[in-house]
Amino acid sequence: MKAAVISMGSISSEMTVSEMKKLFTSVDHLNVSELEVSMLGTSAEVLYGGKPLKQYDCIYAKGSGRYANLLRAVTTVVGPECFMPVRPGAFTIGHNKLLAHLKFQVANVPMPRTWVVSTAESAKKILKKVPYPVVMKMPSGTHGKGVMLADSYESASSMVDALALLKQPFLIQEYVETGGTDIRAFVIGDRVVAAMKRVAQPDEKRANLHAGGEAKRIEMDEKTSQIAVRAARAVGAEICGVDILRGPKGAMVIEVNLSPGIQGISKATKVNVGEKIARYLYERTKELAGRAGDKVVQELIGEPKEIVSKVELRGDRILLPGVVTKLTKFAEQDDIVIEANKGDVRVKKY
Repeated sequence: MKAAVISMGSISSEMTVSEMKKLFTSVDHLNVSELEVSMLGTSAEVLYGGKPLKQYDCIYAKGSGRYANLLRAVTTVVGPECFMPVRPGAFTIGHNKLLAHLKFQVANVPMPRTWVVSTAESAKKILKKVPYPVVMKMPSGTHGKGVMLADSYESASSMVDALALLKQPFLIQEYVETGGTDIRAFVIGDRVVAAMKRVAQPDEKRANLHAGGEAKRIEMDEKTSQIAVRAARAVGAEICGVDILRGPKGAMVIEVNLSPGIQGISKATKVNVGEKIARYLYERTKELAGRAGDKVVQELIGEPKEIVSKVELRGDRILLPGVVTKLTKFAEQDDIVIEANKGDVRVKKY
């Protein structure tokens, strides 16, 4: 099986690639900045270094918010052809705090009380009612960047005037007192494989390691672990870092990181996170390849009346196996009738 990692060339990505090479037949490490998408009429093609992207059985794509739209475009085009642990829509959701918090809300993921505003006037009305300190966030930004803390209405009001000049929505969020600590849970599939508590430096509220925070291993309780997994699923990621605050009201999610570093958490927890990622990618790719093989056999021996497969979703929509398209011989403009009930869906030509 052939795999590729798309990244910005970080050490963490190199560590993951190294572990993947122990399992996959071949692994290419692709620089996200060398990718482009060519859209011609009804077809689209991904190019790497100006040449058509090779076919892979597995692609693990990651990168900063700067490349969110590009990654969404690339994975949308190549996604149906291989296994990807991050759905296309996740790249724009995960890199936008506003969209991510909306997904948390729908999925019933606990988070701090949050208000979304776009003008200084509406923001100041809210700031007159909230307790202090209060947090203000830009929609984009990682490693604690774009996050501001105001300890009074006066300081918050000044920040709002500056944010309003950017002419885009921003977030006002309740401050959760944690003693300058937060939790980074590393989610792979349906479980947390490693977790660490990050402690901020004196006079620094951000506990991120990029802000100088220190980390140590912690054991996650089952409830908090499930919250982390729900947050990952809410944005559409099977591999990600979930940042959690544990305050007086319990665990609350503040962010999902689609391009989490593994150096710090591997060192703090003594868990080889790169190996965990590689093993998961290999097993999931092998599983899907096996299903594809079964479908080919079915086609060779005759049209089956039933196809057994697991449900695959793209966002909130069901994705049918490719063999269904071949067997039904539906054309793109055909009219169809869909009968749907709980646990049952039937599609036929009108």
